Amino acid sequence: MFTKDMGIDLGTANTLVYMKGKGIVVNEPSVVAINTQTREVLAVGNEAKEMIGRTPGNIVAIRPMKDGVIADFDTTQAMLRYFIGKAYVRSMFGPKPRVVVCVPSGATEVEKRAIIEAAISAGSKDKDTYLIEEPMAASIGAGLPVEEPTGSMVVDIGGGTAEVAVISLGGIVTSTSLRVAGDEFDSYIVNYIKKEYNLAIGDRTAEEIKIQIGSAFPKETPQTMDIRGRDLITGLPKTIQITSPEIMEALHEPVYSIVETIKQTLEATPPELAADIMESGITLTGGGALLSGLDQLISSETGMPVNVANEPLNCVAMGTGLVLEHIDTLKSVLVSPRKIRF
Repeated sequence: MFTKDMGIDLGTANTLVYMKGKGIVVNEPSVVAINTQTREVLAVGNEAKEMIGRTPGNIVAIRPMKDGVIADFDTTQAMLRYFIGKAYVRSMFGPKPRVVVCVPSGATEVEKRAIIEAAISAGSKDKDTYLIEEPMAASIGAGLPVEEPTGSMVVDIGGGTAEVAVISLGGIVTSTSLRVAGDEFDSYIVNYIKKEYNLAIGDRTAEEIKIQIGSAFPKETPQTMDIRGRDLITGLPKTIQITSPEIMEALHEPVYSIVETIKQTLEATPPELAADIMESGITLTGGGALLSGLDQLISSETGMPVNVANEPLNCVAMGTGLVLEHIDTLKSVLVSPRKIRF
C-alpha cells in the first residue's frame, strides 16, 4: 500500500522517472557536473547541462552513461540518487521504492549487474529492483500488442544506442542493438562542418542544427540556418550559413547504418511474423524518431509502412511505468536481476 513504485529510463542523453499513479515526474539530461579536485558533485540534470563547454578548469560536466550503459559507476550512482530523491522523498522509516530500470538489449551481464547495483545503492530495494530491455519498454509505451501472438517491430533510437526488435507473445523474437544514435548524429555534424568550413562547433550547437534543419530524406523546400563557431584558421569567432541538404549529407552514414540494421533484423524474422509487420508496420520511438524524414527513408528502403509513436521521447519511460501498473500480468517481460551464487 505504501510502496512508491518507479520506472527509470536511464538514457545516455536524458533520464526520465515514471511514478506509479503520477506519470512522468522527472525528465532531465543525464549530465553531472563534478569538481575534479574534490570529486564533489556540484549539479545534476538541467543545471549541469547548462555548464557543458562553459566550465573553469577544475569543474567538468560529464555524461556518466555511454551507449546506454554505465561508463562511470560512482557518478551514475550519484545521478540516480538525485533523480530518485527528486521523484520521491523517502522518510527514515518508509519503505524503499520498487524500481524497474531500462537496459539496452545488447547489454552484457556485467553491464546489467552494474545498473542494478547503482539503483540499489541509490535507494531502491534489492529484491524489488528489476530490469527491462529498452525495445520491450518502448513497445509497451507505444501501445503495441506485445502480449498477443502477432509480430510487432519497434526501432528505438535514443542518445547512445539504436535498438531494433521484433516482439511477439511478451518476448523479443529477434533484436539488434547498434551503438549508433543521436550522439553519433551530432558528432557527424561536428566533423562535417569542421571538414567543409574549417569551423569548430560544440555538441550543443550540433544538436540544435540536427533538431532545426536535420533531415534524413530530401525536403520539398530546403532550409537554412546561421551557426556560430571558431574559425580553425584564424582562431576567431565566425558565423556561417548552412543548408538542410548539407546536413542530410552529413548524416548519411549513421542513418544508413540504422536502415541496414533494420533490414538485417527483418531478414532474421520468421516469415509469419514478417507478414504481421508488413500489415502493422514498423514503429519508431526515442528522440532519433523525431529526425525529419527518417520514417519516409525507412519506408522507401524497406517497402513497409512506418509509424512514429505519439510521444517518442517518453515511450520507454511510459513502458516501464505500465509494467509497474500491471506487474502481475507483465512480469514475464522483465529481466531477472537475481545474483549468481557461486
